[in-house]
Amino acid sequence: MFPPLEALGLNETLRRALLRARLSEEDVAARLEVDPKTVRRWLEGRMPYLRHRWALAGVLGLDEADLWPQLRTVRSRPAEVRAIYPNRDAVPQDVWRRLFGTAKSEIAILSFGALFRIGDPSILGVLSARVQAGVRVRICVREPPSLDAAGEGDAKCAEDASVAGIRDALARYGMSGEGAAAEIRLYRDVMYNCIYRADDEILVGQHAYGIPAGRAPILHLCGTEDDDMIATYLESFERVWAVACLLE
Repeated sequence: MFPPLEALGLNETLRRALLRARLSEEDVAARLEVDPKTVRRWLEGRMPYLRHRWALAGVLGLDEADLWPQLRTVRSRPAEVRAIYPNRDAVPQDVWRRLFGTAKSEIAILSFGALFRIGDPSILGVLSARVQAGVRVRICVREPPSLDAAGEGDAKCAEDASVAGIRDALARYGMSGEGAAAEIRLYRDVMYNCIYRADDEILVGQHAYGIPAGRAPILHLCGTEDDDMIATYLESFERVWAVACLLE
């Protein structure tokens, strides 16, 4: 007895749908503007890109999950995502304190500098305690642009803190200066997100052009360095850290 076509990796559901619609591989290829060989690979079991799935489902008058039932079992929200906050102010203060306060090996921060303003002493106090406990703390802040630099007056830079202000805030809590354990660097290029890591847990502030960082959504992720989303943001931090310069 021969195994079913699905067991061979063939998409029999898609093949039957094309037969009912009286469409050949060439017809589909022409409508979706792809190579007929691409359509053949879909029939052989390869999953099309999202835009092609939607287009093909529309041509056939079906839902994409009717053609690719496995989509119904795919998680729409990765297991790494613990919470999504609409903006930074929506993140409870306890979440920030617990995030940094429970770190045992490393804290890594990439930020415009908002956390290091004098007005947020509770966070700085927690970070200082972690430094004193021997936790490795790496802080990378964006160097504020020159006031007369062309194009730097819009909202995307509205949350940059001054280098002097950052240095003063860190010094007040023993995180800079002689004997301090924190490593502090300045980043001069465009920042695409803010990252706050404590061991295997991170908060990631998304950036939207022209919108102050504090108004953009924040992802709360928890997992290991092998998890896709966390690995992506950790790699991003390391790339920024590698080209940032020391805060003098």
